[in-house]
Amino acid sequence: MAAVKACALQPIVPDLDSPHSFPFKLSFSPRVWGLFSVPCPCHKPNKRVSARTNAVYTEGLSIVGAAKPKQWGEKVETEPDSIAMLNERIRRDFGKREASSRTPMDSQEAEKYIRLVKEQQQRGLQKLKGDRERKADSFSYKVDPYSLKSGDYVVHKKVGIGRFLSINFDLPNNSTKPTEYVFIEYADGMAKLPVNQASRMLYRYSLPNETKKPRALSKLNDTSAWEKRRIKGKIAIQKMVVDLMELYLHRLKQKRPPYPKPSGMVEFAAQFPYEPTPDQKQAFIDVQKDLTERGTPMDRLICGDVGFGKTEVAVRAIFTAVSAGKQAMVLAPTIVLAKQHFEVISERYSRYPHLKVGLLSRFQTKAEKEEYVSMIKNGDLDIIVGTHALLGSRVVYNNLGLLVVDEEQRFGVKQKEKIASFKTSVDVLTLSATPIPRTLYLALTGFRDASLISTPPPERVPIKTNLSAYSEGKVLSALKFELDRGGQVFYVLPRIKGLEEVKEFLEQSFPDVEIAIAHGKQYSKQLEGTMEKFAQGEIKILICTNIVESGLDIQNANTIIIQDVHLFGLAQLYQLRGRVGRADKEAYAHLFYPDKSLLSDQALERLAALEECCNLGQGFQLAERDMGIRGFGNIFGEQQTGDVGNVGIDLFFEMLFESLSKVEDHRLISVPYQNVQLDINITPRLPSDYINYLENPLEIINNAEKAAEEDIWALIQFTESLRRQYGKEPRSMEVLLKKLYVRRMAADLGITRIYTSGKMVGMMASMSKKVFKVMLESMTSDVHRNSLVFEENQIKAELLLDLPKEQLLNWIFQCLAELYSSLPALVKY
Repeated sequence: MAAVKACALQPIVPDLDSPHSFPFKLSFSPRVWGLFSVPCPCHKPNKRVSARTNAVYTEGLSIVGAAKPKQWGEKVETEPDSIAMLNERIRRDFGKREASSRTPMDSQEAEKYIRLVKEQQQRGLQKLKGDRERKADSFSYKVDPYSLKSGDYVVHKKVGIGRFLSINFDLPNNSTKPTEYVFIEYADGMAKLPVNQASRMLYRYSLPNETKKPRALSKLNDTSAWEKRRIKGKIAIQKMVVDLMELYLHRLKQKRPPYPKPSGMVEFAAQFPYEPTPDQKQAFIDVQKDLTERGTPMDRLICGDVGFGKTEVAVRAIFTAVSAGKQAMVLAPTIVLAKQHFEVISERYSRYPHLKVGLLSRFQTKAEKEEYVSMIKNGDLDIIVGTHALLGSRVVYNNLGLLVVDEEQRFGVKQKEKIASFKTSVDVLTLSATPIPRTLYLALTGFRDASLISTPPPERVPIKTNLSAYSEGKVLSALKFELDRGGQVFYVLPRIKGLEEVKEFLEQSFPDVEIAIAHGKQYSKQLEGTMEKFAQGEIKILICTNIVESGLDIQNANTIIIQDVHLFGLAQLYQLRGRVGRADKEAYAHLFYPDKSLLSDQALERLAALEECCNLGQGFQLAERDMGIRGFGNIFGEQQTGDVGNVGIDLFFEMLFESLSKVEDHRLISVPYQNVQLDINITPRLPSDYINYLENPLEIINNAEKAAEEDIWALIQFTESLRRQYGKEPRSMEVLLKKLYVRRMAADLGITRIYTSGKMVGMMASMSKKVFKVMLESMTSDVHRNSLVFEENQIKAELLLDLPKEQLLNWIFQCLAELYSSLPALVKY
């Protein structure tokens, strides 16, 4: 009742769900990017900032004639003009995207690919929904109000960020029957929301880092600030959807003939000593269909728990590739895992002497490495196994067809970028027990194929996990139990420092037991010898870092001790725990942390998640949980992390899925340049001295038209080359160039005609009203956003004044440039 009494002292909003309670105030502060020098008739002109422009040379279109040693005329233009600023804007905002999507896609092809994307999304959503709220095809991250604790931060879609206080009964207006309300504190008061409405409107607020406290609470009586944040998040999502679409469509556009079905696959598969689980069988089918029935490169994630048979899926995929005369590369994050893959593959292919398997690693001498690099280049190695050394520039593949990546999350940013570059030309199969959040995200949203192996092999039993504060007695007890039953033990620490200290302690307690240390900084031969002895059972206790995290399969090692568990990531802990329990013997994982009072909230949450996900086959669920705990920093990059922070992870994710489900709304169909009609009677006359200054002026004008007809990049190159060679053009030439820019931008925006009628500017457009709305939301200028409307396939703007023709052209140039800046939020065909 304390909360109810407090409410009497605060302005109470009876119903946050009412559309009349919070009128939106879209009071954006304009982002003036200094693009234009001509005043807009809708507002006061900004002062021009003086800055010298340096033209950047780009190869491609060039101006006829030798470069002039002087500028045209006596005055040299030092201020940035509207064309130069637009060029720079396009280069900054579009450079990376355009580089990968120069090949045009016709309308029918686009329809087919969008249909494929939609089908992929539905499959991804079905995997993700699980037990969460299910309404038709919708997906919800809304929070159950009864799961909230006092002090939790929540997000209301219409109002913004508040702090949950309590759930209590109160009397609604004009009623004597008490109703249960959720009480939420905001910056300027308190609000109450009926519980049934709260379940439809509230989301838990969390940030993509450890700090879960928002910068500020939203205001009840002024939602304009929240609306800005929400729209900013929505625009970021629109751009993300387009980036994903273009990445996916670019991959689908890559063609390669399907592999022939290998005739010896039945005999090869029969060598597998175990009966495949149902999930394994489905993964085999999925991969074989990708390779033998599809004409585009495969990019499939095989997500399966440790020891669930992911490697066998890869081994069979390799067989299909090498049977077709292609090379296969197996990429592992550590020497230990690479060597194990090499041994497994070598054994499976021992019956095929014509197929050569090689291992490239730092264990080899320089001469051996040089020999292997030469063999790879000449095609003498069919299957190449190794670490990131395989991604080096010196390694040239003769006929690479398949790349298998094990535990992608263990590679660095540069290695991941190199791996991504392979995906446009070769088939890629990624194996992971706990996929990195970005990989998981792509699989869930349908932009990447995924096969889940969640059925454990019949002989596997869950690993008993004990999480407790560190004590020497508990450690010795766990070690004694395993040694007494003839087993071996992994003892893992987060750092190299401390390994020797632990070894001394254990040698005093177990003087007759063979104990060794292993870490990544050891000499190659020393590390290889240690691992070999442990695999053979000579070493009973292996004190190590997380170098043993991936792939090590020691049947007799069924106890793992992890010290300072709070310093490991959730995926790391899950992988480390998977090093034991590889046989039918019961396995134990003992996780030790220091005093709980020293741990951060994030570390405590990570440990709780690990305790909950102790059953077999929960790596996929754990990775999803990891997304919520670790946040989105590793998913979308730094820029998008800030966008997530605007609205919180849950609302951001739901907005993302909503945008993905309406991906066709982001489709803009461009028109040919020749189809654009500019009905403004303005024909500039070039000064005679400028014409005399130019060499072959008619050819230059023709080249300008050809550049505009080609694409915006050719026009940018032409303009920069013209200015570099002849200096800043006179105003009449600038008008001519702006007419070309206007038609070029209009063509890319799907605008077929631009005309004026009094104070009205009209643009006939082939876009849909939904596409126009996306563009409007993405525009940076309030002035143009508020002046444009869409009626009957036309974009219209009512000006305040009748403008002279040259100023009118400048206004249209400005307006189209603003519309053009919204293109990153649209997929252009």
